Amino acid sequence: MLHDYEFELCLTHDVDRPYKGLQALYYALADRNPKHLSSLLPGVNPWWQFEEIMELEESLGVRSAFYFLQEESIFQKPPEKWLASRYWVEHVGRYDLFDTDILDVLHDLDDGGWEVGLHGSYDSYDDPDALREQKAALEAALGHRIRGGRQHHLNRAESTWEHHADIGLEYDASLGSSTDCGFQHGYEVQRPFDDDFLVFPLTMMDIAVPDPGTEFDRAWEVCENLLAEAAANDAVMTVLWHPRMFAEEFTGHRRLYRRLVEAALEMGAWVGPPGDLSDCIASQNRRTAGTAGLRRT
Repeated sequence: MLHDYEFELCLTHDVDRPYKGLQALYYALADRNPKHLSSLLPGVNPWWQFEEIMELEESLGVRSAFYFLQEESIFQKPPEKWLASRYWVEHVGRYDLFDTDILDVLHDLDDGGWEVGLHGSYDSYDDPDALREQKAALEAALGHRIRGGRQHHLNRAESTWEHHADIGLEYDASLGSSTDCGFQHGYEVQRPFDDDFLVFPLTMMDIAVPDPGTEFDRAWEVCENLLAEAAANDAVMTVLWHPRMFAEEFTGHRRLYRRLVEAALEMGAWVGPPGDLSDCIASQNRRTAGTAGLRRT
């Protein structure tokens, strides 16, 4: 899409659960490994990976987008949802944007050139009022407006993009799958309203690739094939790696992510967050329109 590059690779991170917390009990039982319980000790939080990701990306000369979630309390839901296990999972994993540590990370990312965006809560995909409130809260914490984001669990309805555009978002990155990798939605960004609002289809999520901890070569083959397909089609490729997947317990994910970015750069790709690519696309469109205008006269 951008003339000076072979293809574009957008890097994104959904900040679902920066604190392992009570999930440690689940993993200790599921894996039959009491080591998970160590994360319940004061000052121990293996899923807090912001500094590590920033250091990794800084070393490669790239930036990415972090989408922050504001999940509602289960007690804000209608009573009939209080017994649903899904909502209890989301309730337990909640965090506060105005917590000192989260605020510090928001500003460290922003000051360092990373993009901060909205990760709409589980039910907000069809609730414009909730989306508007969450966007306003994130902007208050950050100190300026945000550009775009992605819905939690990729939840989407026919009206979701309209809601995003109506509250002032410039793009959405929710179109995709958590189980399948590939360009099922085409090789380019989409313009559902034939205007400046963009949709970045998701090409690959971390949990959709073979486990790099046990099958690194197979996982890399998936990434390598997607990069080759992107290059062959001048594609916009968007990937999602959750911050917790950079923790040591998810063996191989950090190595796979680094190799993916390194390979894209070696292939001559543009690499960065969707917000920056939106700017590049808008600038290119303006240049094209200006040239066309000159030619017509």
